Amino acid sequence: MTANETRTGGAYPWLLVGMLWFVCLFNYADRQAIFSVFPLIRTELALTPIQLGIVGSSFMWMYALAGPVAGWVSDRVSPRKVIVGALAFWSAVTAGTAFSHSYGVLVFFRTLGGLGEAFYFPAAMALIGAYHSAATRSRAMALHQSSVYAGTIAGGAMSAFIAEQHGWRTSFTLFGLLGLVLAVVLIFSLKRPPRLASETQQENPLLHFVHGVRDVLAQGRIVLMIAVFMGANFVAVVFLTWLPTFLLEKFHMSLSNAGFSSTAYLQAASVLGVLLGGWLADRFASKRAGGRQLTQAIGLLCGVPFLFLTGWSITVIGLIVSMIGFGFFKGIYDANIWASLYDVVPVEKRGVAAGVMNSFGWLGGGFAPVVIAAAAQRFGLSACISATSVIYLCLAMMLLGLSANLRKAA
Repeated sequence: MTANETRTGGAYPWLLVGMLWFVCLFNYADRQAIFSVFPLIRTELALTPIQLGIVGSSFMWMYALAGPVAGWVSDRVSPRKVIVGALAFWSAVTAGTAFSHSYGVLVFFRTLGGLGEAFYFPAAMALIGAYHSAATRSRAMALHQSSVYAGTIAGGAMSAFIAEQHGWRTSFTLFGLLGLVLAVVLIFSLKRPPRLASETQQENPLLHFVHGVRDVLAQGRIVLMIAVFMGANFVAVVFLTWLPTFLLEKFHMSLSNAGFSSTAYLQAASVLGVLLGGWLADRFASKRAGGRQLTQAIGLLCGVPFLFLTGWSITVIGLIVSMIGFGFFKGIYDANIWASLYDVVPVEKRGVAAGVMNSFGWLGGGFAPVVIAAAAQRFGLSACISATSVIYLCLAMMLLGLSANLRKAA
């Protein structure tokens, strides 16, 4: 345990994970909801595929730009305040998206959504890290990560179902109002964590921010983890953005069926993968340095063939099997994104490190909607989806090398 790292006994550390699980569910439901209704928005607002790609990317670009600042704030302000404030802000923006009647207004609300949601993950990871030591960190963060998949399913499936019945705007109003209710509940439920050293530092705030980002990027191991996260996010965003459209066009599914199928199988499998990945990583990490990175590499490597087959499946059954396989092994990687980072970052810099990593990761992912929209016009969505398997293969090799390096250095 590093200096200034806080632990408490009892049930609260796990109750905290449970409360944040629901916050993260809304975090991902709100961002995913729009992709399942792309066909309706495209028709109503007369948008091109590139414009739709920009609608998706605008969220991620702002998310990426705000990431380092969000992480720095999480190191200096109570994570509890950051989480509740961010949830209330992005929920209000989600509800406001229902009032988008032009391309420009839609992009504006998506950009504001990215700003609000950027503040959640660094604060949440700092809070979980304050209550869970290395012995339980992967399991705690893996359990929290499972809400990402539940939220993606909820956003993708429910928005499409509601859109068929009541129009695409209704789901945004519903998700936004529910998020605001949850924010009120958390005001009375989340405890204020013990003060960390970084919250009391007297250093000039701007210098502290610059020095924090500089220190994070000066470490080659962290830079490599960030590069892997960028690649993994690019692949994930390809699926989040274009899989509903892919299923609707290639397999002629209904809007609600495409919204459900594009998220449910893949994300449900990821829940199983993330829970297994957290358990495996805690065991591997207790026996060897680099154990968490090795677990991630295994997940990426095993996901390669399923990624390739997803794009070229010619039957719905084959497609479902491929998505389940990809989702399961993606979960094993995802379980340790933050726990692996925290293995090499001191506690007082975890917020800014998570913010920087989140920023670069979503900067990479932010180009996926536009890049794939342009490439699909020439090569087709099937080829573009399958081509992402090459990215996973390269990322797996990078993490295997890092794991070996960490073991030698131990």
